[in-house]
Amino acid sequence: MACILHIETSTKVCSVAVTEDAHVIFEQADLDGPNHATRCGVFVDEALSFAESHAIPLDAVAVSEGPGSYTGLRIGVSMAKGVAYGRGVPLVAVSTLELLCVPLLLYRDDLPDDALFVPMIDARRMEVYAAVYDRALRPLRPVQPDIVGADTYAQWLDRQPVYFFGDGAAKCREVISHPNAHFIDGIHPLAKHMYPLAAKALSRGETVDVAYFEPFYLKDFVATKPKDLLKNL
Repeated sequence: MACILHIETSTKVCSVAVTEDAHVIFEQADLDGPNHATRCGVFVDEALSFAESHAIPLDAVAVSEGPGSYTGLRIGVSMAKGVAYGRGVPLVAVSTLELLCVPLLLYRDDLPDDALFVPMIDARRMEVYAAVYDRALRPLRPVQPDIVGADTYAQWLDRQPVYFFGDGAAKCREVISHPNAHFIDGIHPLAKHMYPLAAKALSRGETVDVAYFEPFYLKDFVATKPKDLLKNL
């Protein structure tokens, strides 16, 4: 099994972890940020020192690819690229929205089998960046910007229970009152939860080019938003 360094900086949370044989053997997280510029490098140095002190060779680096904060992702991705290039190991990119779903799959056994997951990253006003997944993490709707109203997710809410979470979900609670809508607080994208997604990508050979990889900055959506969304901003 691989030893993977995981770096997550897509939101105000900064976290770094090392996993070996599917176990988290090192973790540092700062939930009081954004403090990426001061904390990310320190956490990565501590993680690499920990692995080296235990004679554990690094096999890969995984980084959260967004959507997320431009500054946060730039810092995290730059750090991940530097380590991957310097150590000569592959780089794996993990979707931030898929990552948000992982703790529900790992630790919540009380959710119905037909539950749908809608992880959300906050943007300005009533705008979020979201996707829709089933419990197997199959995307039922790709990542896109949503201006949230009472009927934004009606096509799924009318059929089955839908769970909203992530730092964009709180403001949606105010406008979505459908009986099938459920909100879960305290879900953050964390490096310690990246392993299942990173290991899956590695097993499939789904790595990214260290030189040319660019993360999914929130600002990228601006150029691709439909005109009706732009009118509402």
